[in-house]
Amino acid sequence: MAQALGRYKIMPNPSFGETRAINVLYTKKIVFFLTMSQEFRHIVRVSGRDLDGTKKVIPAVAEIKGVGESYANAMVATLKLDSKSRLGQLSDKQLQQIETALKDPKSLNLPAWLLNRRKDVDSGTNIHRIGSDLDFMIKNDIDREKNVLSWRGIRHSFGLKVRGQRTRTTGRKGRTVGVKKSSLQAAQAAAQAAQNAEKK
Repeated sequence: MAQALGRYKIMPNPSFGETRAINVLYTKKIVFFLTMSQEFRHIVRVSGRDLDGTKKVIPAVAEIKGVGESYANAMVATLKLDSKSRLGQLSDKQLQQIETALKDPKSLNLPAWLLNRRKDVDSGTNIHRIGSDLDFMIKNDIDREKNVLSWRGIRHSFGLKVRGQRTRTTGRKGRTVGVKKSSLQAAQAAAQAAQNAEKK
């Protein structure tokens, strides 16, 4: 009979390949739990957001709005952090470095194409916004388009698609999606009967 160990089953006479695969799985599991036991934080607060400490650094930081995989990868490489370590394993000093880098991207000397606000309308400089600052910036952009009555602003005002998509079948947003022919004919017949009654 098979002997259950955790989530895995060990057969009485497993082949060499099965035994090796099971050993590898258990080794990874043991190493992961050993590293987690040393002052590990399961929830890490970064830039006003609670991040999953069990994830690796790059995917965890990329969960912040305005920070993608590319930006997170460049930031971790510039700060010379171990990309294979978990976010919960980082020290307070390393987390402070990440906070500073997110608040002031110029300190990292990253290329301009990694920033999400190049040639800003107000300042004319290349900046990077994250979180609620990014939401506020997008809202201001849309309001400005509406105020100058550009075509994009008009489309935003009517709640229609802005980027040239087709709208024959999509983007109806709660309007009547379809009208049955029978109900339409019944409404026309009722209107015709009402008009005839008024004439009589």
